[in-house]
Order: sequence, then structure tokens, then C-alpha cells
Amino acid sequence: MLHRLAALLLTLALLPMAVQAQEEPRPRIRDLGVAPGLFNTGSLNAITDVGGVRVGHRTLREGDSVRTGVTAILPHAGDLFREKVPAAVHVGNGFGKAAGFLQVQELGTIETPIVLTNTLDVGTAVEAVVDWTLDRPGHSDIYSVNAVVGETNDGYLNDIRGQHVTTDDVVSAIEEASGGPVAEGSLGAGTGTSALGWKGGIGTSSRVTPDPHGGYTVGALVQANYGGVLRIDGVPVGERLGRHDFRSVVEGTEGESRGPEDEGSCMIVLATDAPVSPRSLERMAKRAMLGLARTGSYSSNGSGDFVVAFSTQNRRTDDATPRPDSLIPNDRMNPLFLATVEATEEAVYNALTTATTVTGRQGHTQKALPLDRLRTILREAGRIDTDE
Repeated sequence: MLHRLAALLLTLALLPMAVQAQEEPRPRIRDLGVAPGLFNTGSLNAITDVGGVRVGHRTLREGDSVRTGVTAILPHAGDLFREKVPAAVHVGNGFGKAAGFLQVQELGTIETPIVLTNTLDVGTAVEAVVDWTLDRPGHSDIYSVNAVVGETNDGYLNDIRGQHVTTDDVVSAIEEASGGPVAEGSLGAGTGTSALGWKGGIGTSSRVTPDPHGGYTVGALVQANYGGVLRIDGVPVGERLGRHDFRSVVEGTEGESRGPEDEGSCMIVLATDAPVSPRSLERMAKRAMLGLARTGSYSSNGSGDFVVAFSTQNRRTDDATPRPDSLIPNDRMNPLFLATVEATEEAVYNALTTATTVTGRQGHTQKALPLDRLRTILREAGRIDTDE
């Protein structure tokens, strides 16, 4: 009995250290010595570098098979319905179940939090966002709410058919959203995702246009869950690591057991403090797909690639009085286009490097990108200083 008690006490004493070790954060791409792109990042290198933007997560890890969650992005800290932000959407490849896109496309505004989750829980998320909006103070006269919800399919690691996300989970992600550093990797809506042959997840990054071009900030957040041939800063990492789409065809090993290939999706959320119109935001959203391509995506048949873009400037209120907006003209958009491409690209890299190995449904395991081998590959390619 005393031996059992001593063992129990020792286990309890070691538990905090074990939890701490398990939750030890993995580095972002810049922590490895790689600085992709031309423009500088914001101070946090996150979507929250755009003033007022907040992000919240709800992670579901239950038993052997529940590996999913919710990520919520709030454009500002005020009343989102009464102060609608200019917005646009773009569909790179339409194999997905995005909700609320048609009204955003028609009216050019967003009036709710943007919520990301898994494919079969989109309906639950829509219901939760609608209820949350109707319950806000001063909203008793509202009879229409356009909830914006995106998804990717995490069914390889998650018991997606169980539809485990609840309205409380969605509300929790919204209510816990905050500014500051954004948690990344295998959490929130990225808990059960896979990307480019490895464990995917949530990633974020930002860019600031040079002062002569306004000094505006563009932030990107991705829910990375798609296939392709991984490239990092132009280096064919996927080929060097031997994990990528069509490897079995190229190497003549078709029929081998492998993880998901080709299918998946990527949700991209863009935020900016630049005073741009919904039309210009749509043009930025289209450029986000170029950032995705830089990482090795080819927008496969089964990949639902969706972009939601918004500006925190020129918000729309209930005031019906016409007002002029100060807008960046088309021929001054190039810096924002490049910032969009670079922020999207690096957000994916951060999703991959921070993601941890996850085992889920039916014992499926998706391994984390091996950072030691990645460092070697990038160092040999001249992307990391040999003195690092």
C-alpha cells in the first residue's frame, strides 16, 4: 500500500513537468533562421498586427478519435453587426461548404465573427454565430444575420461523422478571442488537419508595406489542410523529404499505405488596415492563392480553397446618410498585393513548423514536419546562414 501511495505521489509530482513538456511550443519559420519574402512583418507577425483584430480557439481532443475544433476571427472589438467592415470573398477551388459568402459578395460587408471549423460542423457553427449575434445587447430588432463560416475536412484524424463541435464550443472561441500573439499549430480548427504531407494546422503572418506606400498592414491566418509538393522559400522540401503528392507514381510504388493525398482544403482569412473598397479586397483575396501556390499547392480537385478578406477602415453603420470614403486607387494596390502573397505564404509555413504530431481516428497518425531535417535542407540551399 505504501509503495502504491509513493508511486502515486511521484506521478502527481511529475505530472506538471510532463504536461509542460508535451505543450512545449515548436518554432515558427523565422525562429529557424528563414525570413521569406521582401517586406517587413508587423511586430507580432500575425493577423492581430492589424489593429483591433482578435483571434480565439476552442480545441477538442477527446478519447482516441476526436481531434477537431473552432477558430474565430473578430474584425474589431466593437459591435460587429452595427459596424460592418468592408469585405470580399474569393473561391480558388469550390470543393467546400463555406457559409455566408453570397451576401458578402453581394453587399461587400461582414457583420459577424468569421468562424472556421470542420466540414460537417458548419451548420452548428452557423447556428452558434447567429445566436451569439442575436443575443448581443441592443440587437432585439435584428431579424437577419449573415454568419460567415469556413471549413476544412479533418476526417483523417478526427471522427468527423460524430459532429462533436457544439454551439458552446463556437461561442467559447468567439468569447475568448483576443489581440496579441496568436496560438498556432495543432489547435482550434487546425487540431485535426494535414497539409503537404505533414501535420497541418493554424498559422498566421503579417506584412507592412513600406512607408512610401502607406505603411499599411496586411495579416493572414490559414487553416492549412491541403495537398501538394511542399516548397519553403523556393526550396523543394517535399521532394527532399520524400513526402508529397504523386510520390508513389513518380517512384513506381503505387499501392503503398500512406496518409491522405490530394484531398483537403485551405481557409485563408486576410485583414488589413488599408482603406480599400470591397472590390480591391476581392483583388487582394485572389492574390492569396498565389501565396498558397508558393508553398506547393496546385488547388487539387478535392481542395476547397477559400479566401475571406476585410478592412478595418471605412466601416458601415446604420446611418443612411451618404458619405465619401478615402480609398486607395487601383494603381496603388501593388504593395498590398505583394504583402498579401507573402503573408499567406509564411502563414502556411508557420502552421507546418508549429504543428505537432497527432494520432486520432482509427489510430491514424500525421507526423509533424521534422525540423532537424528541414534545417539541414534549408541550410544546404543557402536559406539559413551556416553560422546560425
